[in-house]
Amino acid sequence: MEGFYLLPHPPIIVPEIGKGEENKIEASSKSFEIIGQEIKKKAPNTIILITPHGPMFNDAINITYENSIKGNFGQFGASQISMEIRINKKLSKEISETAKNSNIPVVLSTKELLSHYNVHISLDHGAMVPLYFINRFYMDYSLVHITYAPLGDLELYQFGIAIKKVVEKTNEKVVLIASGDLSHRLKADGPYGYNPSGEKFDDAFLRLLENGQVTEIFTMNKEIIYNAGECGRKSVLIMLGAMDDIHFKGHLLSYEKTFGVGYGIMKFESTGPCQSKLNTIVDAVKNKNNNQSNPYVRLARESLTTYLEKKKMMEELPSYVTDEMKNLKRGVFVSLKKNGNLRGCIGTIFPATSCIADEIIRNAIEAGLYDPRFEAVELSELNDIEFSVDVLTEPETATKEDLDPKEYGVIVRSKGRTGLLLPDLEGVDTVEEQLSIALRKAGISPFENYSIERFKVIRHKEE
Repeated sequence: MEGFYLLPHPPIIVPEIGKGEENKIEASSKSFEIIGQEIKKKAPNTIILITPHGPMFNDAINITYENSIKGNFGQFGASQISMEIRINKKLSKEISETAKNSNIPVVLSTKELLSHYNVHISLDHGAMVPLYFINRFYMDYSLVHITYAPLGDLELYQFGIAIKKVVEKTNEKVVLIASGDLSHRLKADGPYGYNPSGEKFDDAFLRLLENGQVTEIFTMNKEIIYNAGECGRKSVLIMLGAMDDIHFKGHLLSYEKTFGVGYGIMKFESTGPCQSKLNTIVDAVKNKNNNQSNPYVRLARESLTTYLEKKKMMEELPSYVTDEMKNLKRGVFVSLKKNGNLRGCIGTIFPATSCIADEIIRNAIEAGLYDPRFEAVELSELNDIEFSVDVLTEPETATKEDLDPKEYGVIVRSKGRTGLLLPDLEGVDTVEEQLSIALRKAGISPFENYSIERFKVIRHKEE
């Protein structure tokens, strides 16, 4: 391929939309112009662009498969700015077929297909903002328009490898653009407020890209990634797959956070060929997951992994299990998250086994296989799943005035029905909300007589 670029997509940077506000991110504007001029010199036949904002499927990467795609900035008050770009259908189809041969789910989306979902094919701002600047300098290209899906990190990387394989078979000159903003939580008045993880994510992510440290990108702290509220990481993971067999370094042209969102513009330079990085990445992710310092989450992961691999429960407690885990009896909840979304959660209010360790072993398997809200977890998913373990303290009788949804979980009981809600849940900010959800889970009317108990949770998370 001729070039690789990380480009943001703030509509406000387009002068007709910003109406002067774009001057506050002038460094980004100048960097976009540099990229546009560079792409003009490269004169690619095709631009492959990965966006977070096209029609997105939960279970498959979406590749536009029409003769052309068009759009305008009407939703941002500038409908006079429009573009229509021809689609490289041949390359799009070959990428789809190659990915499917590697068991990566891909959909070739047509107008007819998307009409079933009441969705129209059009250029999204994740594509249009970068192309707006490129088109000022160069327009003689076709497009492969890809919307990523919330698949596992390794699947996205392997999709990038599929892109690489297809491009290498052609004689086309191709550049690849990973469209995506960084953290959206850099300022209190930003779109999602402030979270300290935003700055941590942006700093680490850009530094690792600059240094070509691909493995470390895949082993970044998952909680920081989730709390950062970014939209560009998955685009980049695909791009990294397309650079699987080269060493590279990134050149950061600019980084701005004026509006509470991180806008990073970076181009990548190959520094020589290398062996595929895939196996090294897989080993690093497995090693990180399997060697957690926290024995509670480590045991939960090992329990589910052992059961999926051997179809039976662990027979002996590992040496890292602590005396507390062996000797105390407590209720335990094991939660699984994938890409920030719940993937399973099963727990016991009161202990059902002889100790905390056995409770974790049992509930990890239950959460992975028998949560009725989800399909059973497959072994191939484990590297993309984050485990957490909540150990409950002894419940105590309480009144409504004793509750605090951030500090205490709640148990409600009436006529043999029981409802439980853990503390410190996102979106549960008041006692009234906490009680309402717990009662609804138990099938108890708020007008019935019911008892209240409260408890605390000691929460253990993966690093």
